[in-house]
This record gives sequence, structure tokens and C-alpha cells, in this order.
Amino acid sequence: MKNNRRTLLTSAAIALMAGFGAAIVPAIAPQPAYAQATQAPQAAAGFVQSLGDKAIATLADPKISDDQSKEIFRQLLNENFDVNTIGRFVLGRYWNSANEAQRKEYMELFERMIVEVYAERFSQYAGESFKVAGAQPAGERDAVVSSQVLRPSGPPVNVAWRVRSKDGGFKIVDVVVENVSMSQTQRSEFASVIENNGGRFQALLDALRQRIQTVQAHAQ
Repeated sequence: MKNNRRTLLTSAAIALMAGFGAAIVPAIAPQPAYAQATQAPQAAAGFVQSLGDKAIATLADPKISDDQSKEIFRQLLNENFDVNTIGRFVLGRYWNSANEAQRKEYMELFERMIVEVYAERFSQYAGESFKVAGAQPAGERDAVVSSQVLRPSGPPVNVAWRVRSKDGGFKIVDVVVENVSMSQTQRSEFASVIENNGGRFQALLDALRQRIQTVQAHAQ
């Protein structure tokens, strides 16, 4: 359970939707360079601190229902994470082997998986606090924000966030938990599913649907 909780903060959503210490490789065509994150990493740090405080305080509230928790998590995910970039990176080269309908279904299932898996885990963060330790520029568009989840018992959990300046604000594109890249880990897992099923992309969609159903059944 402790390991499961570490994989959350928070990815994912993910995402995560999945660990974000290694630099994430953009899975889409390069966008115009943004300077906000590199010129003002402290602004990125403030963004992460605010998000962490809000997520723990809101989702760990015992008064909210499971359905409310999922909806809150979905909102936080879509507002603060670049789900499309993360989802495409995780899929890697297999994005090009999927047709348009499969890509659409994959992105829908990817988001649902993050929400179903991690919204429930956030409910276990009661009594914990979140502290940003610092931030530094990372390339032309990004900043890496270092943080810790402080627990009433046990050592703190180190989490690094790769934040990208986008559309006048910030989006998280990677999260690193105890030096383990969740995005890289998920990318390897997805590739294994496809490769172990004769290169069939449909096998990944089936696996994602099954995982979502399993999580839902366990929650009932």
C-alpha cells in the first residue's frame, strides 16, 4: 500500500499519470518556446505548492463521496496536467500504429484509468502535508519543482514535478517519485502489453478497459 501511495502524487493522474524525474520527451511536434517557466521557476513552484495543498486537503476530506472525489480529481487532472502530451509520450511509437478511432479511445481510457486508480488513493492522504523545496529551470520551456510529502509516521516521500509553461499558465508534463519515472514505467508497461500480444494495439485497449473494471469492482 505504501508503494501504491507513492506512485500517486499525484498521475497519474496519471499521472499519474505517471514518475517524473527524467526529462519527458515531447511526443508531439515542437511548440513555440515558452519562457515563463525558465525565467520564473518560483512561479512554477508556487503552482505546484498550490496544487498539492488543494489536492490533499480536498481529496482527503472524509465527507466527500467516492463519486465526488473522482469528479474533483478529474477536474484537477485536466486543469493542471497536460494529459494529451503525457498520454502520447507513454504510448511512444505505437501512437503511429493506431488509427484515429483507436487513438481517441486510448486517450479516453487513459484518462479514465488515471481517475479511477488515483482518486481513491488520494483519500488515504489524510494527516499528510505537502511542501515544495525548490525549483530550477529545465530547458527552454520547463522547470523542475522538488517537493516532499510529509507523513505523520515514516520518512517523507520525495516528488519532482516537470512543469511546462503553456497557454499563459502551467501544465505538469512529468512527475518523479523517489527517482522513479512514472511516465517511463508506464511507457514500458504499455509497450510490453502490445508486444506480448503480437503487436496488436487493440490488446492495450482491452487491458486498459479491464484495469478500469477491476478498480471499479474493488471499490464497490
